[in-house]
Parts: sequence; structure tokens; C-alpha cells
Amino acid sequence: MRRVLIANRGEIALRAVRACRQLSLESLAVYSSADGNSPHRWAADHAICIGPPQPKASYLNADALIETAVASKCDAVYPGYGFLAENSSFAERCAKAGLIFIGPNGESIARMGDKVAGRQTAAAIGIPVVPGSDHGFTEAEPAELAARAIGFPLLLKASVGGGGRGMRVVNGAAEFRMQFEQASAEAQAAFGNPEIYLESFFPKVRHIEIQVFGDKYGNCAHLGERDCSVQRRHQKLVEEAPSPVLDQPTRRRMAEASIALVRTLKYVNAGTVEFIYDPASEHFFFVEMNTRIQVEHPVTEMVTGTDLVIEQFRVAAGEPLSFKSKFANGRTAIELRINAEDAEQDFRPSPGTLKRWRPPTGPNIRVDSHAYENYAVPPYYDSMLAKLIVSGPDRESTIEFARRALARFQVAGLATTIPFYSDLLQRPEFARAEVHTRWVEESMKRAAH
Repeated sequence: MRRVLIANRGEIALRAVRACRQLSLESLAVYSSADGNSPHRWAADHAICIGPPQPKASYLNADALIETAVASKCDAVYPGYGFLAENSSFAERCAKAGLIFIGPNGESIARMGDKVAGRQTAAAIGIPVVPGSDHGFTEAEPAELAARAIGFPLLLKASVGGGGRGMRVVNGAAEFRMQFEQASAEAQAAFGNPEIYLESFFPKVRHIEIQVFGDKYGNCAHLGERDCSVQRRHQKLVEEAPSPVLDQPTRRRMAEASIALVRTLKYVNAGTVEFIYDPASEHFFFVEMNTRIQVEHPVTEMVTGTDLVIEQFRVAAGEPLSFKSKFANGRTAIELRINAEDAEQDFRPSPGTLKRWRPPTGPNIRVDSHAYENYAVPPYYDSMLAKLIVSGPDRESTIEFARRALARFQVAGLATTIPFYSDLLQRPEFARAEVHTRWVEESMKRAAH
């Protein structure tokens, strides 16, 4: 590997540029015409405009990306997260074009990207899965028959894709058809596939995920868990490591199940195995596997001292894993996604120009961002401006460090989620780790009344 095309934008593109520099690789950034002032363009060794603002014509344009990589004599493509990161066809086409795809191969992406196939794979090796349908549906009538057999409430989920798109909670048969059709249409629009599968819905569970890695020599390892239970409409808001609610035996069983899945798949590169965990029964269930680096990977880096992006590059270049399985090293970390959204207006996106941008600095603080003062936030992409990651010797200290960091985070010119997080970190339920995946929505409803 000598030259890498970075098929992404924002902070993850900047992170990839830094990884290339550390590994003495040349970086080629691509950018849309809306991202002409985005720093990943300036930071890279080379930069090429890939197309107009719309993602389908730029960052999702597989033809243009591959043609650019080949014409520019790149050896590899780094997808990051989002866009084409979990597109099995793109990974396969990169390989056919002689490009190293810095991630798992197309077969692994396709197998685990199909949520039904992923459930079947996990169940076949004895990992408990959420009760649900054996296959996906594209029509409401047969889906409704299966729903009645599973029982309500249940969760509709897109068979392909993630990020909360194509997800709906259905509380009873009367609303099933409408919710199914909406979820199916959303899945079609987001992922080009309308198929929906069904799962039993647990109203108060934690979302726990295990960071895994594999290499082409059959080595595999985990780096412990992240707790991503603070969500809104299935979108993660706060992530922390380690989970404050898992006991050591459960933590180890989750990790062992994740490694068993990696071995079964002969999985290569970074991945995340996701579970729901019911604190009342202390049972966990496999949900899905994400075949890419996660937005929240920095919390794992903070508590294990492992650079996951560098490891992605190394493994893709054919090197063996540089670490063995390990849990958090005694520290804790919390990540807050700083989005250009107005929480008081139902988290409405708030594009505009950053008149002031002064992130906090100091010990225990890390800010991953592509934003800067006078940066014009485009309306075409994800609204995330930065990730504020804070670490400490214990959870109580880390929460306090995060509060202080938020108080010093100076932003003007548009609305952000900083006030929302300042309020959230003061909540006694969060301090006591008594939250679940629907806690934010339920607490906001209570506050409204």
C-alpha cells in the first residue's frame, strides 16, 4: 500500500489522513462541490472533486470513486463509516479493480449486512438472538401474520442497512400495516431495499456492543464493550466504556460470543457485534454486526490505548493483529456527539455558519472534528460537527470532566446539542446508570407535560 483514496468526508476523513501520515502513506481526499472548504481536502496530499453536493452523485457514486482511485494510481480505498462503508458491491468492485478495500471483504459485509442472515449465523453457533421472524418481508399481509405469531409489541427493522432507518415500534395489530408500509418505504429510500424483518420489542433494555478485529491469518481479538444505551429514535447520542451495568461474567460471555462469530465468519478487519441487554433478567441477545469502524470507536481507544484506524490500515495491508483480546484498562470514557441540531425543536437540523468555534482542551479531553470558526455547515450530510470524548479514572470523575468540558465548549452561529448534553449529564438517572434505549424520549415527554 502506497496511496489511499479516502472515500468519505468530515472528521473520519481527517482521521484517515492522519493515519496515512503516521504510516507514511500518500492520501487522496475526494470532496463534493459543497465540501470545498472542508479541511480533509487541505490536509490530504492530493484532493479531487468527486461531484455535486448530493451524496448519490458524490460520496455514494461508486463508479466515480473507483475510476478516480484507479486513474490516480491508488492502491487502496478507505471507506470509514456511513456512505459506502457497508456496501458489499462496492467492496467487491474495489477488489476486482485491484484496490485494497480497507475493511472486511464483500462476502462478510453481505452476510452480516443482511440482518436476517446475521441472526441465522449467530443462532447457528449458539448465540442467543432476539425472538423474531425467520426471514424478511416486502409485503404487509404475510408480515402481519408473522407479527401476530411473534406477539406485540414488536420492532420492524430494515433487513439491510442501519442507523435507525426503516425502524418502527408497533404496539398492536391495528397499527401494523401503516407502520410496516412506512418502514418499508424508508428502507427502500435509504438502502435501495424495502425488505423488513420483525423482532420482539423489549421496552427497557441497554444497547451493548463489542469491538472486534480479525486478520487474514485467523487471529481474532476483542477490545471490550461500549454501552450505547442513550439514544433517540434509534440514533446513538452518548456512548461509554466500559458499560456501567455489566458484571464481569456477563461481560466475558458477550465477548466470547463475539469472538465465536468472528471465527465463524473468518472475519478480517474491524467490526462491532451488537447486543441488547435486559438488566432485570441479566440476559443478552444478539442484534446485528456492523462490518465497519463505528462513530463511537474513540471511547474504546481511550480505555485500551489501541488506535483502531491505524489497525484497520495495518490489517488491510496484510499484517497480523498487533494486540490480543483485552477489556478496559481501569479507566472510563464517555463520548458525546456534538450535532448541529436544535434539541428544543425536536432536534431539527441547524445548518449555517459557525461564528464561533472554540472546543475545550486539556487533560482527559479529546475532540474529533472537522469544524472550525467561520465554517459553513452544509445541509446535505449528517449534522455531526464533533465528537467530544472525555476519560477519567472512574465513571463519576468522567461525568464531571465531561460537564466541565461542555461548559467550556464555545459555539455561536447555529444551534447545537451542547445544551442538551449539559442537561443530560445532570440527570440523576444517568449518574445512577438507570437509563435504557428509550429513556431520552420518555424523559423528554415527561418534561413536556
